Order: sequence, then C-alpha cells, then structure tokens
Amino acid sequence: MNIKDIQQLIKFVAKSGVSEVNIESKDLKIGIKTGNEEKPVIYSGSPTVLTHPNNPISETQMSSPEIASEQENDSEDTNLITIKSPIIGTFYRKPSPDKSNFVENGDLISEGDVLCVIEAMKLFNEIESEFSGKIIKILVDDASPVEFDQPLFLVDPS
Repeated sequence: MNIKDIQQLIKFVAKSGVSEVNIESKDLKIGIKTGNEEKPVIYSGSPTVLTHPNNPISETQMSSPEIASEQENDSEDTNLITIKSPIIGTFYRKPSPDKSNFVENGDLISEGDVLCVIEAMKLFNEIESEFSGKIIKILVDDASPVEFDQPLFLVDPS
C-alpha cells in the first residue's frame, strides 16, 4: 500500500461517516479514527493563516464558523483551489537543507509535480499536485507542524 492508497483510504473513511477503521495484514497495520462529533476544527502550526493576501486571520479567530465560511467563500469567489495536507507531520519546502525549495509563490505547476515534503514518523512523504495551475500563496512556514486537512497552498487553476 503506497501513500496515495492511504490518502484515498483516509478520504473514504472521512466521507463515509464511520468513526474508526482498523486494517491489519502481515506487513501493515493501519488505524484511522475520525472525530464525527461536530467539534470545530482548529489548525495548529503557523500563528496566522491567510485567506486573502491583505486579510490575515489569527488562529483564535479561525475557530469561528463565520470566519471559516468566509475563507471558503473567498476561495470560491476567486476560483482558487486549496491544497491541503493529506497527513499529520512536519512540512518542508525543500527535499534537503542544501537544496532549493520545490515551489515558490508565482510558480507554474503541473499535475504530478512535487510541491513539498511532509515528514511523518521518520518517513518523508512527497506531496504531489493533482492538477496544473499557478501557486498563489504558500500558507505554511518551512519546518512547521501540520495537521490532517490543513491548507498548505492556494493555487489558481486557470
């Protein structure tokens, strides 16, 4: 089972409404728990999350449902796509300290391009783009912890 299979499994479990799934084989054991208790999602990591280049929102404000819906509406109105973290881990913008960043603001990306690496349990998982477009904003600082489904990049697909 590769990382894409695991990501698809996580998405399937989250959409299905099941609260817990455990899969075990001779060489792999996966446990997925979802919080279907309708609690507000609060992302940890960088101290601010930008929904618009001129409109910073603090983490404490992010827990407000009105602010979260405004962020979604801003993204829908401007046709921007948000690339979110498929796993919990540490976000890195480059493959190693002596290399250059995978992408920068304003870069054009294609489907399959590596955008970043997320380290989880000493494994470095390359996060690839699922579509083509232009990087509008990188929402996470290098070497910052990220949560599952946390926004990482804003991309203009046009």
